[in-house]
Amino acid sequence: MGIESSWMFDFFGTVFPVVFVLIIGIVLLSVGKEVWRWGRNNAEPLLTVPSRITGRRMQISQSQAEPGSSARTLYYITFEVESGDRLEFKVNGEEYGLCSEGDEGRLSFKGTRYIGFERYNRLYSERVRG
Repeated sequence: MGIESSWMFDFFGTVFPVVFVLIIGIVLLSVGKEVWRWGRNNAEPLLTVPSRITGRRMQISQSQAEPGSSARTLYYITFEVESGDRLEFKVNGEEYGLCSEGDEGRLSFKGTRYIGFERYNRLYSERVRG
């Protein structure tokens, strides 16, 4: 039993608790960051600004977990506001399907949280420009 068993107990007695504390710390930091972002978004005013859709993208991630696999799709839309700034928001699949590049309308958001997009009627927007 001598030196070999003493080394093993020493490893689990010092290294394992440190790794465990690091993992718990990372989890708590991630949760805290999301709670902070949620609170910050709630404190922001609701803004509604004229904008145009300049881009759309999907992010697909797959997981090969037993007994089968699953896929998850995230949808993003990029808006350009009157100042020229571009803002990208994560949206649901239905909202993504209703929007296309070049659509103009009123974008509503609160901080980094997407609220909605109300499209202008194309006939109306052509009359306003011309």
